[in-house]
Amino acid sequence: MIVLDLATMPYRQAWDLQEQAHSAVSAGEEERLLLVEHPPVITFGRRPNVQQNLITPPDQLARLNVEVVQSDRGGNITFHGPGQIVAYPIVRLIDHQLSIGGYVRRLEEAVISTLADFNIPARKDPSAIGVWVAHQGQLRKICALGVRVRRGVSMHGIALNVTTDLRFFNLIVPCGLAGRGVTSMRQLLGDTTPTMPQVKTTLQRHITQAFSHGDK
Repeated sequence: MIVLDLATMPYRQAWDLQEQAHSAVSAGEEERLLLVEHPPVITFGRRPNVQQNLITPPDQLARLNVEVVQSDRGGNITFHGPGQIVAYPIVRLIDHQLSIGGYVRRLEEAVISTLADFNIPARKDPSAIGVWVAHQGQLRKICALGVRVRRGVSMHGIALNVTTDLRFFNLIVPCGLAGRGVTSMRQLLGDTTPTMPQVKTTLQRHITQAFSHGDK
């Protein structure tokens, strides 16, 4: 798997690179993993009526320099921004004998393993896609997930909150789940929070292992 670290890049520009990678992998080239941080952006998935979960007027978003993009991924609404590691695996599902549901579960497991390496016990929630942790008596989402599979090859992926400013999530109903909070590694770990490069390296390792051709 070829790993491309895009550093900080606007959402649409990274999407263009995903499309290029998707074409290459669809044509039989080596699978890709794109890692990136985005400037503040709210993205919509393809779920019906998703716009109702954007609860902030356009003028306020403009003042905050938050872009809004209609994506072609699955899922609802989410926020991407500094301090959040976004990972876009571009893989051929058939090569790994995976259904779309199996692919989503494998991504969730890679994130759970990453967080376990930093002593954060995380879990799946059968009622909601993503990765969750217990914080202050409730389950809160620490990693959002939204994918698209076209011609058997994946796009989009996961967004793990490391040092993300969680106030940005107040601009939306995250993932359309009213009453379900979000959290970050920094909120959970405080002064012991690992650096972004440390988390990125660990997440990269678990994702590449999850889609190695020894497959689980």
